[in-house]
Amino acid sequence: MQSELGHQMYHRTRWSLVLRGLIWLALGILIFVRPLESVAALALVIAIWALVSGISQIVQAVEMRAAVVHWWLLLVSGIISVAFGIAALRFYPALSLAFAVIWTAYWFVLTGVISISMSLQERRIGIPWGWTAFFGVVAVLAGLYAFFFPPATLAVIMGLLAGLAIVGGCAQLLGAYALGRIRIEPLAAVQAPAQR
Repeated sequence: MQSELGHQMYHRTRWSLVLRGLIWLALGILIFVRPLESVAALALVIAIWALVSGISQIVQAVEMRAAVVHWWLLLVSGIISVAFGIAALRFYPALSLAFAVIWTAYWFVLTGVISISMSLQERRIGIPWGWTAFFGVVAVLAGLYAFFFPPATLAVIMGLLAGLAIVGGCAQLLGAYALGRIRIEPLAAVQAPAQR
């Protein structure tokens, strides 16, 4: 019984890896082949993500009301998220794409400023700080570039998503191949303890 269950789990896992790997590969290739449609899909995903996330936050806040003092913060966050999701669908795709660009730009600027700050602290305590400062400046410049050139920022975001999907798909297919090379032996070592 255990051997059969282990065999079924093995095959399900292997085919799950194959299926997910093929889907990821198809997604990555689709983004490269159909970039405009992919950008529109990204905008829709952002809007739906905001709606679903906001609704779940609202439900969670109401459930936590009796136990958590500041439950209303989660409620406000959920309401803002739902409002953004509705607005993103109403002003599709512009609002979602602007969000993606601004979020990326802020992320670059913030991490760059933090890196520059860290490099100053590293310099103060006498450890190498040049590369930290360099990458901080590069991140700030990338953030500023992202603000001023949104189409290029979207192209980079989509390129990174496509690359991630292709690499992830290949990794899952390799995992399925490696799993297929393993021979399953009966689970003789895992037996029920002897009864006394």
